[in-house]
Amino acid sequence: MREPWTERRDRKLDLAAHAAWLYYIAGNTQEEIATKLNVSRQAAQRLVALAVSEKLIKFRLDHPLSECIALAESLRDKFGLALCEVVPTDAANQDNLTGIGVCAATHLESYLVNKTPTVIAFSSGRTLRAMVDQISSMYQPQHKIVSIIGNMSQYGRAGRYEVVIHLADRVGSQVYPVPTPVVATSVEERDLLQTQRSFIAVKTLVEQAKATYVGIGQIAWNGPLHNDGFINDNELTELIELGATGEIAGWAYDQHGILLKQGTNNRVAGVPLEQPAKRLTIGLANGAKKADAILAALRGKLITGLITDEAAAEAILSKI
Repeated sequence: MREPWTERRDRKLDLAAHAAWLYYIAGNTQEEIATKLNVSRQAAQRLVALAVSEKLIKFRLDHPLSECIALAESLRDKFGLALCEVVPTDAANQDNLTGIGVCAATHLESYLVNKTPTVIAFSSGRTLRAMVDQISSMYQPQHKIVSIIGNMSQYGRAGRYEVVIHLADRVGSQVYPVPTPVVATSVEERDLLQTQRSFIAVKTLVEQAKATYVGIGQIAWNGPLHNDGFINDNELTELIELGATGEIAGWAYDQHGILLKQGTNNRVAGVPLEQPAKRLTIGLANGAKKADAILAALRGKLITGLITDEAAAEAILSKI
């Protein structure tokens, strides 16, 4: 039997969807919507806003963006990618993640709406959170959402951009976080953590994933790993001296995309990356400042798919 609060929420979403249809499709004003739904004008405005916030409204562009398509085709051909999408760059705000989030969410939802039980894996970070924020609310308990990276520092501080629990809350799927810090304090601690039954269970699921979505970060002062407190100043300095260019799920790699055998890589406590990736592994990153890290990941075959923006794509192609 359904709970009364669930029925009330569903009724409110029905009203919000009706209001949104009247506003965006039928071209009604908010006053006309209020009259037709027998609510106040303020209530009509809130219903339309609710439809937007709950992702009941889908934006579709029917005219192809030829420049983005050409960039995507060039990257796909040069690196043999299974998937490549390039979205326009907001020239006034190149850090805006909405565009890449919408594009990635569209791809992810093709798995989430499937009735066949599916395992989907994720790293963490701002770009992946932007993707999750664009996912429509649904109830898909048959799927398993699994992380490949821990979400805390060596001192227990939680990361700000956790993904799998946030996504599972939106889609009602089973969730399996990695029960470790991103980087352990020692090799011995890392080894001990990875013998735990919970970690082995997560690792086994990751190996079954239909697709893995990963953020790509640059190794630099105030880069993602450093800014989120997962590595300290000394550890970052050591990675830079070792020639690290980028990182995926905490694993640092050089300009050729080769995973480092020293530095914090000896203590990363998440699920190991495959090199080359044997399953569909989609990298998400935008902006020219990420170009070197993205290019290195492509060279090292750490990713088999890419969703990025014009600024990053143009910068990558100018370097090869």
